[in-house]
Amino acid sequence: MPQMAPMWWTTMFILFTMLFMMTNTIMYFQKQYSIPSKEEKQNKMETMNWKW
Repeated sequence: MPQMAPMWWTTMFILFTMLFMMTNTIMYFQKQYSIPSKEEKQNKMETMNWKW
């Protein structure tokens, strides 16, 4: 495909970069980010069963 016109290469490049950026933004906003709270850690430590 080296005989393609340069304008077509730029449109392909722009199309794929826009698709990449769009998928990245969708994945970023789909993920639920939350700060782990200290209460959960303390509760987890209390419920651990120590065997020694």
